[in-house]
Amino acid sequence: MIRFFMFIAPLLVTLVHAEELKVISESFKGDQQKGVSVFTGNVKVTKGSDELNASKVTIYTDKENKPTKYYAEGDVSFYILTEVGEKYKGKSQTAIYLPNESEYQFYKKVDLIRIDDYRRVKGDKVIVNTIGGNASAESTNNEPVVMTFTLEDKKSKPKSTTK
Repeated sequence: MIRFFMFIAPLLVTLVHAEELKVISESFKGDQQKGVSVFTGNVKVTKGSDELNASKVTIYTDKENKPTKYYAEGDVSFYILTEVGEKYKGKSQTAIYLPNESEYQFYKKVDLIRIDDYRRVKGDKVIVNTIGGNASAESTNNEPVVMTFTLEDKKSKPKSTTK
C-alpha cells in the first residue's frame, strides 16, 4: 500500500497543478517522434486564462510530450493573464511562447494593450514575461516604438479605457 501511494502521489500533485491545453483548428498534422504538432486554419489555443489565435500554430514538445515552444503565424491575436495579475490583449503577425521561460515574443505589426491601465505599445518586436510582468519593445526600419498611456487629470473625470 505504501509503495502504491509513493507511486501515485507525484501523479496527483501533477494533475492538481496542471492546466488543460486545448487546441481547436481546421486541420492537424503531428510527428510524435520529432515532437512537432502543426495546426492550421482558424487555430485557437487556450490554457488557463490565456488565449492565442492564428492561421497556423506549431507546437514543439520534449520527450515527455510537454510543450517547449509555441510558434503562431498569420493574423495572431492573444489574451494573456500574467502571474502578477496583469491582463494583456493584442495582435501581431507572428508570436512565440516559451513556457519554460514564461515568455511571449510578438513580431511584426505588434499592437499590445495592458488592459488594466490601458498602456498600449506598438512596434515590431514586443516581449512580455508573465512571471514578472516585464515587457520590452523594439522597432525596425527606423520606425519608432509608440507607447500610449491613459492619464487622469485631477480636475476632470477619468477617461474611459474601453475601446
